[in-house]
Amino acid sequence: MENWYLPITIVPGLGLLILSTSTLMVALSNEINQMIEQSKQKEMISHKLVQLKLLNTAMVFLYVAVAFLLISSVINGLFDLERTSLYTSVFAIILTLIGILSLITYSFRAVRIRQQQFKNKLN
Repeated sequence: MENWYLPITIVPGLGLLILSTSTLMVALSNEINQMIEQSKQKEMISHKLVQLKLLNTAMVFLYVAVAFLLISSVINGLFDLERTSLYTSVFAIILTLIGILSLITYSFRAVRIRQQQFKNKLN
């Protein structure tokens, strides 16, 4: 019971990841809308829609991780189920890592897509 707050200490960091990912999603969504209105670069729009889906996947994993961290704290604080709380926290951390891996994949792809856009503009 004395360590019930430990899983909650990770939540602010995840909150910052969620905030930055939300900002990326809004910017990407606006860029896609602009490209659709101009009816240009259909292939590039397709790539960017895949990127938007990847960001959404990362967000889902981060949201679920936060939920499991909060559940872990409640389990640890209200009940004497330390092992269950530990497993719940570990599961939340695994979900967080999957979300972060999705964001890393997004970053690499975003650079590749941006380079392709610049090459297309130069040609």
